[in-house]
Amino acid sequence: MQIKNLRREHILIANWIEKGSRVLDLGCGDGSFLAALRREKQVSGYGIEIDPSNIEACVKRSVNVIQTNLDNGLHDFKNNSFDYVVMSQTIQSINKPHEVIDEMLRIGKEVIVTFPNMGHWKCRLQFLMGVMPVTKHLPNTWYGTPNIHMCTVRDFNNLCEEKNIDIKSKTFLDTHHNQMIGMQLLPNLLAEIAIYKLNQAY
Repeated sequence: MQIKNLRREHILIANWIEKGSRVLDLGCGDGSFLAALRREKQVSGYGIEIDPSNIEACVKRSVNVIQTNLDNGLHDFKNNSFDYVVMSQTIQSINKPHEVIDEMLRIGKEVIVTFPNMGHWKCRLQFLMGVMPVTKHLPNTWYGTPNIHMCTVRDFNNLCEEKNIDIKSKTFLDTHHNQMIGMQLLPNLLAEIAIYKLNQAY
């Protein structure tokens, strides 16, 4: 599936989503992804966003959006009320990401999460130089970043194991959203962006 004007990360996510599904997009931004899913895959659902300008953009796209802070939780949603719950490049800015993932798994049959990989070799090199990393996939300085809980691919794998979360699929990208063979073989070292599809193991 190729959707115009979407970054490859979102195109890959869209390929995991079935037509006619109910989707909740956490940190949905300007709503362009949900709008594309509605147009191309006839999905229904909601976006959750906190930024007023993004909410205005969602409304202009006729995307259903709820203004709330993810740190307040997802208690208003019932169990299994969505086929997919998506959180793209947002998990690292949440106060308690492990609790939000639990809530996502409660309300969604499948969960899709993407995040920047702090284990990438460029980050490691800057740590060796004694400074916090600034790269294309992590462009903010330590004092200006919205990110408060950075993790590596290995960290996320460990979290899934601790919580008995089933990793159904995963793939890895560079900062230009390209897939390379090396990243799939050594993702913790070479991947800049990680994409996971999860559900709760029983």
